[in-house]
Amino acid sequence: MNDNDTPNDISRREALGLLGTGVAAAAFPQFAAAEATRPAFTLPPAFAGKHEPRPLLFDPAKLSGLSEKLIRSHWDNNYIGSVKALNMIEGRLAAAMQDRDFPPLVYGGLKREETHRVGSVVLHEHYFGNLGGDGKSGGDIAAALKSVYGSVEAWEAEFRRTALSLAGGSGWCVLSLNPYTGDMRNQWMWDHMHGAIGGLPLLVLDMYEHSFHMDYGSAAAKYLDAFIANVNWEVVDQRFQHARRFAV
Repeated sequence: MNDNDTPNDISRREALGLLGTGVAAAAFPQFAAAEATRPAFTLPPAFAGKHEPRPLLFDPAKLSGLSEKLIRSHWDNNYIGSVKALNMIEGRLAAAMQDRDFPPLVYGGLKREETHRVGSVVLHEHYFGNLGGDGKSGGDIAAALKSVYGSVEAWEAEFRRTALSLAGGSGWCVLSLNPYTGDMRNQWMWDHMHGAIGGLPLLVLDMYEHSFHMDYGSAAAKYLDAFIANVNWEVVDQRFQHARRFAV
């Protein structure tokens, strides 16, 4: 407070800062009374920050061509790291909601990071969720791939080409079904959040280097072979059955 300020000139923000130190309650009882009657901020569910990691549904020691060390490092460090980061970002957004003067530019950065982390969590959960199988396609999803691409083999060739275009360690390859357009396609996805809007993931492949470098170095094609050999097509088929129920 400047020498010419009076108690009435102190902003509410300054007063709350003083209350935080316990000084204002003694020096300015009117602020303490106002704070005591102010409704408590209720944390909205959107920013509760209570996301919990999903467990692996397969034994990482039993995959073919993907080491247990690689899978556990990926799950512990990258996936769980994104879950924790998302919870932290939600806490920051909740705090920002209480501040009417919070700069829009800074808020925009938080919202971008929120989108980034939501994408990372969802994609990682789909990635780990479609591992643990024998790599043999079947069911309605196989028939659908044949109708769209001509054969499952033709689809796989295009999926591989899309994935290897990301072999520098920069994104995701996702087979998705878009209920709005009715299209099923392989998508090139960068930065956890650049797939076509409305697409529901059926098969998700992580092409960031952390997903294969420990086992294969820069040999992304060998990692892709190992991934294909471990796909759980029953899970992919279940996702397909679910997604097509929402077709417009």
